[in-house]
Amino acid sequence: SIHMETDRHRERERERNTILLFTHTEPLDPVIEEEIKEDPDVFKSVYMQLLPFSNEDDDNTQSIWVVFGENGVSAKTLVAVLSYFILSAKTKSPSLEQRLCGLQAASLYLLLLKIPGSVANKVYHQILFDTCLNMPLKCWPQDSSKKRKKDSLKSSQGDTKTGKRSKPPKKVSEEIDDDEEEGVYFSAQDLLKLREGIVLLVRTLLRLLERFSLRDKPQSADSCVQLFTELTNFEPVIGDMSFSQERSVNQLKSLPELSYHGLGLLCSTIHGEGDEVSMVFRKLLYVILMMKTQERSKPCLLAPSQTVCGARDHAILFISHIVDKQREATLPLLRILVQHICHQMVEKSEYRASGAQTVGKLMAKMPCQDYAAIIKWLYSYSRNNKVAFRMFALDVAMVLLEQSERDVDDTVDPELAVFLPHRFLVHNIVYNHRNDVSPTVRGHALHCLAQCLELDSQNATKCVHELFSNTISLLMFLYLLLDEEAMTLFKKHVSDPKTNARKSALETVMSLLKHGVISCSAENLSILSDRCRDPAVSVKKKAMQCLIDLLAALPENREVQEAWLRGVLPAVMDSESSVQEKALECLDHVVIAHIKSQGKYQDSDASQKLAWELLGLLCEKCQDLNRYFSKAFSVWAPQQKFTPAFVNGLLSHTEGERAAAAWLLLAKIASCSPKLNYGTILDTWENIIRSPVVSVTMTGHILSVLGDIASNLNDDTNTRIVGKCGLSGLQNATDMIANKFLNRFCGELVSVCESYLSGVILQEKGAENINEDLLVKHLYTLGAASLHCPSKVEKRIFLLVQSVLTPSEQQPGLSIQLFLLGMDFKPNSMPTVVRAHAVITLGKLCLQHEELMLKYLPVFARELEVGTELAVRSNVVVVMCDLCVRYTNTVTRYISNISACLRDKDPIVREQTLIMLTNLLQEEYVKWKGALFFRFAIALVDPDPTIADLCEYCLVDLLLKKSPLMFSQHFIECIFHFNSYEKHKKYNKFPQTESEKSKFSLKGPQNKGKRFRIYRFLLKNFTDEKRFNITTKICQDILASFVDSELPLDSEGSEMLADIFDILSLKEMKLTAMSGPAAGEEPQEDEMAMAKAVLQVAQKKLVSQVQKRNFVENVIPIIISLKKTLEEQHSPVLKHLMAYLQVTMQDYRSQVKELFAADEQLAAEVEYNLKQFEKEKQQQEQQQMENQLANFTLSPRRNVSQTYTCIEKYINEVTFGEQVSAICNESGRGMFKKKKKKFTFNLLE
Repeated sequence: SIHMETDRHRERERERNTILLFTHTEPLDPVIEEEIKEDPDVFKSVYMQLLPFSNEDDDNTQSIWVVFGENGVSAKTLVAVLSYFILSAKTKSPSLEQRLCGLQAASLYLLLLKIPGSVANKVYHQILFDTCLNMPLKCWPQDSSKKRKKDSLKSSQGDTKTGKRSKPPKKVSEEIDDDEEEGVYFSAQDLLKLREGIVLLVRTLLRLLERFSLRDKPQSADSCVQLFTELTNFEPVIGDMSFSQERSVNQLKSLPELSYHGLGLLCSTIHGEGDEVSMVFRKLLYVILMMKTQERSKPCLLAPSQTVCGARDHAILFISHIVDKQREATLPLLRILVQHICHQMVEKSEYRASGAQTVGKLMAKMPCQDYAAIIKWLYSYSRNNKVAFRMFALDVAMVLLEQSERDVDDTVDPELAVFLPHRFLVHNIVYNHRNDVSPTVRGHALHCLAQCLELDSQNATKCVHELFSNTISLLMFLYLLLDEEAMTLFKKHVSDPKTNARKSALETVMSLLKHGVISCSAENLSILSDRCRDPAVSVKKKAMQCLIDLLAALPENREVQEAWLRGVLPAVMDSESSVQEKALECLDHVVIAHIKSQGKYQDSDASQKLAWELLGLLCEKCQDLNRYFSKAFSVWAPQQKFTPAFVNGLLSHTEGERAAAAWLLLAKIASCSPKLNYGTILDTWENIIRSPVVSVTMTGHILSVLGDIASNLNDDTNTRIVGKCGLSGLQNATDMIANKFLNRFCGELVSVCESYLSGVILQEKGAENINEDLLVKHLYTLGAASLHCPSKVEKRIFLLVQSVLTPSEQQPGLSIQLFLLGMDFKPNSMPTVVRAHAVITLGKLCLQHEELMLKYLPVFARELEVGTELAVRSNVVVVMCDLCVRYTNTVTRYISNISACLRDKDPIVREQTLIMLTNLLQEEYVKWKGALFFRFAIALVDPDPTIADLCEYCLVDLLLKKSPLMFSQHFIECIFHFNSYEKHKKYNKFPQTESEKSKFSLKGPQNKGKRFRIYRFLLKNFTDEKRFNITTKICQDILASFVDSELPLDSEGSEMLADIFDILSLKEMKLTAMSGPAAGEEPQEDEMAMAKAVLQVAQKKLVSQVQKRNFVENVIPIIISLKKTLEEQHSPVLKHLMAYLQVTMQDYRSQVKELFAADEQLAAEVEYNLKQFEKEKQQQEQQQMENQLANFTLSPRRNVSQTYTCIEKYINEVTFGEQVSAICNESGRGMFKKKKKKFTFNLLE
C-alpha cells in the first residue's frame, strides 16, 4: 500500500512539474489562490465570457489572444493557473470545492483549445489535455469497496480461478476510492453540482472534437475513447436512444447520449482513417461483454443490472449505426470484433446468452461473403478444447438459426457457399457435439437440438428431420459420422453418468416425439416413462415434465396417454417427497380437475376428454397401475379434496360409455368421501346383475364401493347383495373385491373354499380330475379372506392346506411330518403351481396364527435346503421374509437359511432372495449380522450378470446410504471369509454348516478372479480416509500376526497372505489424492485446470507426507520382518511381497535407500525391481506400437483408386459436393489456435 501510494504521489508530481515546465511559470502563490477561491463561480464566469470567442460563425471578429495581449494576460500563465486547480482535484480525498473548481478549470482549458489561434499560441499540451479528460472519473465519488464488490462479479478469466491468494496491493488502486476511508460524504445536492460540472466538461469536449483533430495525437484519442466508454453506463437513459437522426450537443441531455455522440465524432474521418474506429470498437468490446477494465489486472465481470444491460444494448446499436454509416471501412473490424467477443466469452450462462444475441445482431449487418466466413471460423471455434468456447458456439448457432436463412448470391465464393444454409449449423455444430467428451457440452448440444424443433424457422426443423431419416446418404455420413441408429444413441444419452446430460437427452427425445421426427411407439415412449424412476431427483422431475408437455401436445395419442400414466403414477410412491408432490400435482391438474357432471361434459373440451380417456386406460390396459392410483387418493383423503358436488358429478356418469371410469374413481374415494347416494349405487348394482354381459372390471369397482357403504345399509339389503354375488359367478373378480367388503362377508367365502377343498382332497378320486385353475383361485381366496377373519379359520382348514402340500411317495419336496389328528389323508401328487399357491396361503394363515408359524417355520427352512420345485422354493422365500416383518425376533434365526438361497441353482430364486433381503435390510427388520454381508457380496460375482448388476445397485444405491461404514467394517473379514481361513482368533468365527461353507467359499486360485472382483468393488466405494485406515489395519491385524507367529505360514496362510499383498497392490487401494485425474474426466478451462492442478499438488504433498510417515512407522518394520521369515521358508509369497513394494515405492522412487535403511539388501532389490519394471513398461509400449504399425496395412493401389473414383462420382451427384471436400480438408488443418490475450485487430485464424 505504501509503495503504491508513493507511486501515485510521484505521478502527480511528475504531471505538475511537466505542466509548470511547459508554462515556464512558478507555482501559484497561496494568497492569489485564496483570492480566486473567494468566488466559487469564477471559472464559470470566465467560461461564459470566453464562449462567444470560440464560435467561428459569430460576427465577433476580435481575437481573444489580442485582448489577452492588450491587457497583459499571458496565455501560458492562464494555463498554469488552470492546471494548478485541475491537479488540485486529483489529490487524495479532494473536497467538494476542489472537485468543482477542477471540473470548471478543465472545461475552461478545453474551451481555450477550441478558440481559433490556440495552436499558434501553444495552448495544447498532451499531459494536461489527458488530465482534463480524466477529471470526470476522478471527481465523481466512487462507490465504497464493499458496494463495488457486491455489484461486480469475478470474471472466469480472472486470477481467482488460478487458485492463488489475491495480493494485498491490489486492494489499493483507483478502483477503490479513498472517500469512505477519509469520511468524505456527498449529499444529493453535491452530487447534482458535480454532475453539472461533468456535463459542462463533456459538452465542451464534444464541441472541441468537432473542429480539433486528434489524427496525430493517438494517446489523446485513446483518452477520449476511454472517457466516453466509461460514461456510457454512468446513468440510465430515459426513453429510447436513437442514432439515426443527427442532434446537436445542446439537445443531448444524458451523459450516455453525450458519450455516444463523442464516440461518433471520433469515428469520423476528421480524426483519422479507421484507427479511431478500431479503438472505439476495442473499448466497446468490454461494454458488450459487461466487463469493467482495470489497470494492472484483468477485466472483471459486472453484475447484469439494468444500467449495465442498457449500456450493452446501446453499444450494440451504436456499432450497428457506425457500420451502416461507414460500411466499407468497418466491415473488417466488425468481423474481428465478433471473433473477439467469442474469444473472450466467459462460462456463465447469462453472459453467454447475452453474448450470443450480440453476435447474432452484429452478424446480421454482414454481407453474405463475410457471414459465411464467420460461420466457417465459428465451426473451427466450436472444436476448440475449451468447454466455454464449445458451449458458446452452440449458443451462437441457435441465435443464427432464429434468423432468416441467407441465399447464395454471386458475391459469395463457391468454397464458402456451403456455410450459408441452416443445415450446416444444425448438422455440423449442434448435432456434432452430441457425443462431446464434456458432459456439459453434450447436454447443451442435445438441449439445442430440441430447441431447433421449437424455432419458427422451417429450415431448422427440416434439418433435424434429415438427421433421423431412414436413409442415410454418404454425404450425410460425411457430415454426421452417424454410426448407429438414432434411438439407440438417445437411449445411451438418457443413461449418461451426468445428470444434466440425461435431462437434456430427455428434452430432445420429447421434442423429437412431439414434432413427429420419430414415431410415438411404446419403445420410444418408454425412454421417457422409465426415466421417471431415475436415481437423480432432478431427472425424475424432468422426465415427468417432458411427459406432461408431450401429452399437452398430443392429447389424443393413446400410446402417449399410456406412457404418461406409466411414468407419472408410480412416482406417487417415490422415496423422494418432492417427486411425490409433483406426481400428485400432475394427476390433479390433468385428471381430477377436469371431472365435471354429465350435464357439463363437452366432447369438444380436450381437457375433459383426456381425463376420461386416461381413466379408461386405468380400467383396461393399465390396471396394474391401480395401486399407485389408490395411493394418491390415500394422500388426498385427509385434505377433504372431494366435495359432495364432485361425488354427485361422478354418479351422473355411472351409466353410459364412461361408467367404468366413473366407478373406478368412486371406488377410490368411497372410503373418504362425504355421504354417497346409496340409491344410485344399488340401482346400478341391480342393473349389472340383470345384464347378460357383465364387465368384470366395473363389477369389481362397484363391489368395492358396496363394501365401503355396507355398514350404512340395513341387514336385508346386505343379505340380498351377498346372495347375488356367489363365488362361482365372480371367480375372476375376487382379486378386485375391496378389503372392507371382505371383512363383512369373508366368513362365507372361507366356508365356500373349505367345502371345495374338502371335495377335492377327502373324496375318493377327488384329486384325479381337478380343475387346476379353480383350485388355485380357491386357495388364493382362502388366504385373502382368512386375513380378515382369523377367528373363523378352524384347524380343519389348516389340515386341508397341509394336505395339499403333502408330497407323494415318489415326489420329494416339502418334508412336512403331519399328524393329521385322526384324519387319514392319502399322499397326493398335486401340480407344482397348486403347491406353490398353497405355500402362499399357508403363509397368510401363519401371519394370523403364531402357533402355526412356530410349527411350520422349520418346515419352510427345510424346504429351502432339500426342495426341488422352483416355484415352491421361490414362494417359501417370500413367505419367510413376510413372516420376518410380523415375527421379527423369531424369524431372524432363520435368516441364514434364507440368505443361503443367494447361491440357489435357479436364478429366479437368487433374484427373489436378493430383492426380499434388501427390503428387510432397508426397513431394518434384519441387521448385518453373521455371514449375511458376505453372502450378499457373493451375489456380485453371480454367473447371471443381471443379478450381479442388481446386487451392485442394492448395495450402493440403497443399503450403503443407510450404513455408510458397511463396506469398511466388513472388508478385512471378507479376506478371511472368501479364503475360508478360520485360524485367526477374531475373524470368520460366525456359525455355519459345512454345506453353507462349501456353498459360499471362494477359496483357491480358480476363484481368485471372483474374490478380487469383490475386493475392487468394495474399495471403489471407499473414501481416502477409509483406504488409509484399512491399510493400517491390515498391517496391524494380519501381517503383524504372521510376523508374531500368531498365524502359521502354512498353505492356507500363504494363500491368504498372497491375497493380502495383491490387495495392497491394487490401484483402487491407492489414495485418490495421490493419483492423477480420472480417465474420461471432463477437460476444464485453462484457469480451472490450473486452479485444480495447484490444489492437487498441495493436497498430494500433504497426503504424501502423512502416508510416508505411516509407511515408515507402521508398515516398513513389519515388511522387513516378514520378508526375512518368507526367505527362511522359501515361501512363494515372497514374489507377491516384492510386487507390492514395487507398486508402493513408485511414489517414493528417490527415497528407497532412505526408507529401507534398516535393510540395505531389500533396498537394493526394490531399486532393481523398479528399474526392471520401468524397462519392461518401455518394452511393452514399444511392442504395442509395433503391433499397431504391423496391423496398419495399405490396400493395393488399384483398390484405393477404385474407392476414390466411387466416392468422387457420388459426391459429384450431391449438392455442395465440392464444399464438403473443402470442409474435410479445412477441418484437418488443425484446431483453433490460441492467440495473445492482448486485443489486436488481426483476424484470428
